[in-house]
Amino acid sequence: MNETSTKSVKLICYHCGQDCPDDSIQIEDKNFCCNGCKTVYEILNQNQLCSYYNFENNPGISPASVSDKKYDYLDEPDVIEKLTDFRDDKYTSLTFYIPQMHCSSCIWLLENLYKLNSAVVLSKVNFVRKELSVRYLHEKLSLKELVKLLASIGYEPQISLDSVESKKEKHPNRHLYYKIGIAGFAFGNIMLFSFPEYFSIDITETFLKKFFSYLNLILALPVFFYSASDYFISAFKGLRKKVINIDVPISLGILVLFIRSAYEILFNVGAGYFDSMTGLVFFLLIGKILQEKTYDALNFERDYKAYFPLSVTIKQNENEKSIPVSKLMIGNRILVRKNEIIPADSILINGEGIIDYSFVTGESHPVSKVSGEMIFAGGRQLGGAIELEVIKEVSQSYLTRLWNNDTFNKAGESYFTRFSNTVSKYFTIIVLLIAIGAGSYWLTVDLKTAVHVFTSVLIVACPCALALSTPFTLGNAMRIFGRNKFYLKNSSVIEDMAKVDEIVFDKTGTITESGKADIIFHGKVLTPFEQKLVKSLVRNSTHPLSKRIYDSIDLNEVFPVTRFEEKPGFGISGVIYGNELKLGSAKFVGEEKDIDDNLQTKIHLSINGQVVGKFIVANSYREGISDVIKRLKSDYHLSLLSGDNEGEKTTLENFFGKESNLNFRQSPEDKLIFVKEQQLKGKKVLMLGDGLNDAGALSQSDVGIAVTDDISNFSPACDAILHGSELKKMPQFLAYSKDSVKIIYASFIISFLYNLIGLSFAVEAMLSPILAAILMPVSSISVVLFATVMTNIFGKKRGLSSKLL
Repeated sequence: MNETSTKSVKLICYHCGQDCPDDSIQIEDKNFCCNGCKTVYEILNQNQLCSYYNFENNPGISPASVSDKKYDYLDEPDVIEKLTDFRDDKYTSLTFYIPQMHCSSCIWLLENLYKLNSAVVLSKVNFVRKELSVRYLHEKLSLKELVKLLASIGYEPQISLDSVESKKEKHPNRHLYYKIGIAGFAFGNIMLFSFPEYFSIDITETFLKKFFSYLNLILALPVFFYSASDYFISAFKGLRKKVINIDVPISLGILVLFIRSAYEILFNVGAGYFDSMTGLVFFLLIGKILQEKTYDALNFERDYKAYFPLSVTIKQNENEKSIPVSKLMIGNRILVRKNEIIPADSILINGEGIIDYSFVTGESHPVSKVSGEMIFAGGRQLGGAIELEVIKEVSQSYLTRLWNNDTFNKAGESYFTRFSNTVSKYFTIIVLLIAIGAGSYWLTVDLKTAVHVFTSVLIVACPCALALSTPFTLGNAMRIFGRNKFYLKNSSVIEDMAKVDEIVFDKTGTITESGKADIIFHGKVLTPFEQKLVKSLVRNSTHPLSKRIYDSIDLNEVFPVTRFEEKPGFGISGVIYGNELKLGSAKFVGEEKDIDDNLQTKIHLSINGQVVGKFIVANSYREGISDVIKRLKSDYHLSLLSGDNEGEKTTLENFFGKESNLNFRQSPEDKLIFVKEQQLKGKKVLMLGDGLNDAGALSQSDVGIAVTDDISNFSPACDAILHGSELKKMPQFLAYSKDSVKIIYASFIISFLYNLIGLSFAVEAMLSPILAAILMPVSSISVVLFATVMTNIFGKKRGLSSKLL
């Protein structure tokens, strides 16, 4: 007898909640269905992480048994190379696709991998994409061991070596379609069986009356327990974590309808409301599908990456030209200058590589590379120009991850995000109180009406529209900016732009245009060999003046440069075939004083310690810059920071006006100090610079915009990159930012009005639960469409293109 009763006890796995075949796998009083679940528990227990089970009962996933041989292929060097995003002498970084992650417990465990194995330095989850980015110490942990660790805790990565770089296809949510099908089938048939009730037909036969009622109950069961299960699970998990989410009132409404209907049928006191309940679930699920389709059609992140055309200089025969990174192919020879980012995994061909991987690892310790060595994407060249051969396709998403690295993000939460989160938090509680109050009132009049009012109030009111206003408005505005060659790091930059009241301009390369300036050399006549020396030196620099000098020398041959050094704000130097060259300010090259202090920009040249002359630059200002400054002056206070002398002060005063703050001979440190001083005065500063000499000021400003003509000066320190040809649209960009903020406010008002009107009809018993279920997703979709349409209309009004370029 005891033996029989023991066998009848159901054993549940402590980790995943599945049935255990027997009690053979056990630790203390805890049973496990397999050795995989037992391994997970042991790992967590050894690392004092059993608080994982406080999230919910059985939060884990049952993993398959981990075989040593299964992952042997991950020890192969070519496999490791295919999967690796970055690797140096210390760290390896890669990204796994993990479809099993499904809740906050998964995120918590995956982002705490370092507690399971100290060799894991960082693990970060992108829940939307089901991706896990991991950085680990490869001397202490192999790729095979890392994958085994993930598999042992129930998150085996999906590894496809045939298409490592390809995006994961989103499979349609088949279960959601199954649930809609079942709910629709039940809803239609329950309505058919309820025709006598609808038309008040008296069925004298009691058996038939009960028969149809019980049929309705049977049809409602799969809808309640399966089709509506997601709402109950979400509400339950939220309540377990002491959070009232939007699914709580929806679940409560469904539950009330089901219990009341079941009571009436089982106790023969009425026909119930199963038609309302099944119809409610059916239309809620239809709304969910429509929302998903809408969100997929407006996928900002995907579009943003496609509109981020970093360019790179490639070598074809003896010629050099810039192409978008997206067109870079395996086998291309590329030229990377000082401070430029390596866009793809490559082999060093010529030059001395001094690579800074701080954008990838967060640690700044330059690594020397020689010809034949591999250099990973994301590294920044600190020395002179180097030539590389691309060996892997470019992953633009990887470059975008670098730009959005937390190290370079400014602190502070979006005002609108904070506002909508706060409102949404209390919205559900208020709706619950309204539903209870209205239901109690109508209970004194009629029970059926009270049930309808209670459920209708819970269903029609939804904070989703409020929460969607900000991301969809700013997301679509960000996409329009991108299509006008203005690339923002994130959507909160738009909010910051709308608050700006001080605009600071750099001169060279920002309001002046590269490639159109007349350059004349004054001094000793340079021999063809000396001209090649100068061209070889400036080829290593990304500074706009260096590029102008390079383009002005009509010779093709260039020489290798050693000991190249660039001092921002002063000049560049290097050694070529034993000749030491310096190019920059008079003081930098060793000239005590610039005697000819006229109204022109000058770059002095010395060869082997002897000053041989200077390049005189007649600056060419960008087309329409005068009109841009004139339009901005009416709304903003303008300042200019220039590293040049006062030579063009008169010209610039004609642009900016004598009341503007014009500052010359400014070092990078001076520019940074100026921005800080303006901020201390309470100013919201927008800085426009070339991204190299102005890196500190761009980073310090409230909005830092790097202006460049070839978009090759990739700098994570700035908030946006603006193509030089579109600087003329700066007034429109700023005005459009303010328009976007107004659209968000309008969306908030529409959302509030919708909920207010819906609630007023619901509490007066003028809205059925089915109609409320139809209107709830309509509110979210209408706000999304309003935000999208209005941002497009205002963009067109401001002269901004919303079409692909």
